[in-house]
Order: sequence, then structure tokens, then C-alpha cells
Amino acid sequence: MFAAKNFFLTSVGVLVAPTAVEYLVVAGGAGGGYSRGGAGGAGGYRTATGFAVSSGTPITVTVGAGGAAGTAGVVGANGSNSVFSTITSTGGGGGATNSVTTPGNGGSGGGGHSNSSAQFGTGTAGQGNNGGTGNFTSDDGGGGGGASAVGQNAPVTGAGNGGAGSSSSISGSSVGYAGGGGGGAGSAGPTPGTASEGGGAGGGTTAAGTAGTVNTGGGGGGGGVTANGGAGGSGTVIIRYADTFAAATSTTGSPTITVAGGYRVYNWTGSGSITF
Repeated sequence: MFAAKNFFLTSVGVLVAPTAVEYLVVAGGAGGGYSRGGAGGAGGYRTATGFAVSSGTPITVTVGAGGAAGTAGVVGANGSNSVFSTITSTGGGGGATNSVTTPGNGGSGGGGHSNSSAQFGTGTAGQGNNGGTGNFTSDDGGGGGGASAVGQNAPVTGAGNGGAGSSSSISGSSVGYAGGGGGGAGSAGPTPGTASEGGGAGGGTTAAGTAGTVNTGGGGGGGGVTANGGAGGSGTVIIRYADTFAAATSTTGSPTITVAGGYRVYNWTGSGSITF
């Protein structure tokens, strides 16, 4: 005999709306700094199960943009917040630049500039980690903080690597999110910082930093000597719940909707809403 699947039905056999969902809310990553710049910090990363939802009222979804790249005299811009209902993830902190040596604070903090070996951006508890410091002696920028680890302080042999992000399978496959960018390299220590989980690598010598990957919340890489940083990657909002519950009655923002592996999954790459 076949086992009966536990569908949640009304008395007339119609699937009922969910009362709780699992979510992943990743904010936009920050831009990396100019000229031996600090890297951008990753966007805040928040995920949990059992988040209560109600029927009939639209739930707001905001997908944060990545921060602009740092240019001459302009610090890398912080990323923008992402929101699902009452859950807010904070945008990443911008990487320090040549004349603005204070990196930004955010979901994860930005990396420090080579002109100041003591400064780093701070992360937000439960969302990310601090950035790394630059190194005046080697002329290199610090790595941006990531969801799972702090950004590396720039060693004497090169720029700091970005802090590790985190992987999630909420979409149905494992994807890395919220990695910090790599610091920009100077002429004395020409090895740029590396990045992972959506972060952008630092620029080597005179190369610009690499942008963070879109919809991962990765921080942008710091720029090499006289080169711009990389822009931060935009964030994302994903929710899922068992497919034994009804589909949403309406959505906006054109989320990608899939039903597989026992779940209904809604994946936004732009802002919108959902109503159950």
C-alpha cells in the first residue's frame, strides 16, 4: 500500500495557506576602496526557519542594491538593506580609500586602507563580521568582512583576503552568499586579496577591484595603485515552505517560483511583495 501524503486541506479539499516559512535575507555588498583600497564588506546574512506569516496581508520584500565602487577621494559606498517583513539585513560597509581612510560599518565591515594600519569597519552581530586592517609598510588594503569570518588584515606579503561567506541550499541547490571582497594591492606588496562566496577580488598593482557577484551580497574588491575599487553585489530574498501548503495568492517583483524537493520556493532578485 502507498503511504498517504500529509496534505493540509480544508473541509472541501483545498490546500490551506502556510502559517510559517523559512527565509534567507541577504543585503547588498559594499563597494571597494580606491588606490590600494580596503575591500567592501559583505551584505548582512540572515536565515531561519519557522517565521510566522499571516494570510491576506501583503508582505514587503526589498532587495538591497550593491554599493558603488570607490573612486579618487570617495570611499566605497555601503550596500543597501534587504528586507522580508520584519527581518532586515544591513548593507555591507564600504572599503576605505586613499584620502578617506575610515572604512564603513555594516552587515559586514569594510577593509582598511594602506594609509592607516589600525582602522577597520565593524560588522553587525548575527549578520556578519569585521573587516581587516590595511598595511602601511606593504602598501596594501585589508579584506572585507564576510558572513562567516572576519576580513584578513593585510600581511607584509600582499593585501588582505575577504572573509568567508556562507552557503545555503534554500533555493534548491547550494549557493555561496555574503563573502567579503579582497583588498587592493600596492606597489610594495603586489599580491591582491582574494575573495569567495560572491565577493570580488582585489586589484593587483594598477588594476581595478572586481565587482561582487549580483544577488549574492558579496563585497567589491579594493583597487590597486591609482585604480578604482569594485562595486558590491546586490542582495537577494528567498523564502520556502512545504508544498503541502497552498501557493501564494499573489506576488509582485517577479520572483522565480519553483516547486521541487517538497518545497515551494520564491526567489526575489528585485523588490516586491507576497500575499498568502
